[in-house]
Amino acid sequence: MTGPRVAVAGVHGHGASHVRNVARLAEAGRAELVGVADPRPTDGVRAFDSLEALLAATEVDVVIISTPIQTHVPLAALAMRAGADVLLEKPPTASLAEFEELSAVVAETGRACQVGFQAQASEATLKLAEMMAAGELGEIRGISAVGKWVRTAKYFQRARWAGKRRLDGVDVVDGAVTNPLAHATAAALLLDRSTGVDDVRSVETELYRANPIESDDTSTVRIVTARGTTILVAVTLCADEHLEPSVIVHGSTGRAVLRYASDTLEIHQDGCMTVKKRERADLLENLLDHRADPSVPLYVPLSATGGFTTVVEAVRVADPPREIPAEFIRWEGEALERRPIVLDVENWIDRASNEFALFSELGAPWTAQSPRES
Repeated sequence: MTGPRVAVAGVHGHGASHVRNVARLAEAGRAELVGVADPRPTDGVRAFDSLEALLAATEVDVVIISTPIQTHVPLAALAMRAGADVLLEKPPTASLAEFEELSAVVAETGRACQVGFQAQASEATLKLAEMMAAGELGEIRGISAVGKWVRTAKYFQRARWAGKRRLDGVDVVDGAVTNPLAHATAAALLLDRSTGVDDVRSVETELYRANPIESDDTSTVRIVTARGTTILVAVTLCADEHLEPSVIVHGSTGRAVLRYASDTLEIHQDGCMTVKKRERADLLENLLDHRADPSVPLYVPLSATGGFTTVVEAVRVADPPREIPAEFIRWEGEALERRPIVLDVENWIDRASNEFALFSELGAPWTAQSPRES
């Protein structure tokens, strides 16, 4: 038995990991890789230069879409209308209008659309959500999502859409908040049980950039959910060193730190700290299980990313990121390895996280002097 027929659209970059995962499941007899779609040449598998050509040539049960953000909606719609279920990489859409459009296709076709927020399939995330719901951390004072990452010039030159807010007249909405560190925001919303569009009351954005790009690379975002919870997102791609991102739950009787990349949950309570690494379910396997038995729920159905897409929408309509003045940046490396380090950004991120404050409210020095782009 070979299992459902799976295709992958977009196989360079992160898409390569999806190809490897399908190959792993194929060895176990759970899936069959029937082809890949990518305009760039690909070795080793049956390749097509477009998803349309692939779907015309072979029967497909599941399509994994790991393509540029601005192509997500048309490709997912194409796959679902061809009768396939979809595993769609994050962010699922670049706007709320696109989210509504894709949601309508899900309703129209009855197909499943799982979104690639892997942290939401982690036992660490789900355990923390259970603890919060049970009141084990006391009253929740707020949640913060923290990311201190390093990205070089190579990262922004890997594709035409990288670092862009719009490309060829189409919304892309790339940026630290909406793409590389999107998992942190999405996990924070899940922990608050605020995953739907109507679960987000307000979003404030402060977007900055040290790199010569259109999108943000150093930002704070403050979300207030319909439950009244404040979620403070503080992230940068211009840190001194690359650290694992985290989601921090601040409770009246304890504090929890979720390090979602390693599925680690750290609890601080009653003067003690406990750390436990947990397992993570595979989103493709979960989608295959759901196909076989619809009573098996998806970990991340499209409908559960509405709250996150509301944040994407706020970033999309915000003013362009302010440029951080040169005196607050130290540059390292050469050519494709060249990167900016925003001076003392780690301290400002920690303060934002602890105080639920935006960079400007804390008095971060670049906020007062940053020129506004026209």
